[in-house]
Amino acid sequence: MSQESDKEFRPVNQILGTQPSLGPIPADQVLPWTVIALTSYFIINGIFGGIFRDEFQKWLWTLLITAWGMATWWILTGGRSWRFLSKFIGVPTWTRGFARYQSLLEINHEAKNRKTKRRRRRK
Repeated sequence: MSQESDKEFRPVNQILGTQPSLGPIPADQVLPWTVIALTSYFIINGIFGGIFRDEFQKWLWTLLITAWGMATWWILTGGRSWRFLSKFIGVPTWTRGFARYQSLLEINHEAKNRKTKRRRRRK
C-alpha cells in the first residue's frame, strides 16, 4: 500500500504563480484604467461639454477616449510592465566628494590650529 501512494500524483493548486485578476482584467490595470476613465469623463463632460448637442455624443466620445487610453496603457504596461515603467525611475548619480570638518563649538578652530602650526615651524 505504501508503494501505491508513492506512485500517485499529488494535487497542486493551479492558481499558484499566476497574476491576480478580476475576471479578464489584470489586477494591476484596475487603478490606472479607473483614472483614465474618470479623466476622460471630466474632459469630455466638463471642458468640452458645450460642444456636443446631445448626451449620446458626449457618452460616445467619452467611451472612445476611455477605450483608446485603456488600450494604450495596456499595450505599454501589459505583461512585462517593468520594461516601460522602469524608464521613469530616477537613477542616482554617484559622485565623490569630501566635506570639510566644521566644529560646532568653535567656529575658528581650523584657523587657530594653522596659527599654532606656523609658529612652531618658524621657530
